Amino acid sequence: MERAYLRTPSSPRTFATKTALLLASLWIFAGCNTKAKPTPENFTKAINTYFLERSECLFPNIRFPFATSDPEETKQMNALVRARLLESTYESAVKTTRYTVSRTGQRFAPRFCYGHREVSSIDNSTPVKTGPSGFPETSIDYHYTLKDVPVWAQSSDIAGAFPKMAEATTKGGADKIDLAQTLAGWQVPER
Repeated sequence: MERAYLRTPSSPRTFATKTALLLASLWIFAGCNTKAKPTPENFTKAINTYFLERSECLFPNIRFPFATSDPEETKQMNALVRARLLESTYESAVKTTRYTVSRTGQRFAPRFCYGHREVSSIDNSTPVKTGPSGFPETSIDYHYTLKDVPVWAQSSDIAGAFPKMAEATTKGGADKIDLAQTLAGWQVPER
């Protein structure tokens, strides 16, 4: 003779307990891999995202046409002329050289950006504490390399005229940045 097993409905209390345990385990599991944790991986992602849209540039504040008689600026601008990114004319009446953007240089002008930072290592971070924004913040020491460096920025003539750019494109650099913890994860606070 076969026995029939009848399933008795769970009591509301048992159902609520099982649901609470399931939700708690999901919450704990999700908490193990969150964007808000102060980890080097989360810091790296936040910094890389920030610099993806903020390139390193030769001229953050210069507008073309640009005129100069300063020997150092003339040396730098003439390197860009030889790279066919600028054109120049000497104005003898005022003893200055006037630089305009060439057809080739229009793609890079007026700032002449030469790549964006990508974190190579997170070296140190301060303990997380509430910052001026009201969010938990930390200060990060990091090393970086430059990515998406254009061909013109890799020439020895340009490197000689812009040693800071040459060092950044070949060796990278080190810097410090503040990060704030938000609901969307770590971000560079706008101040």
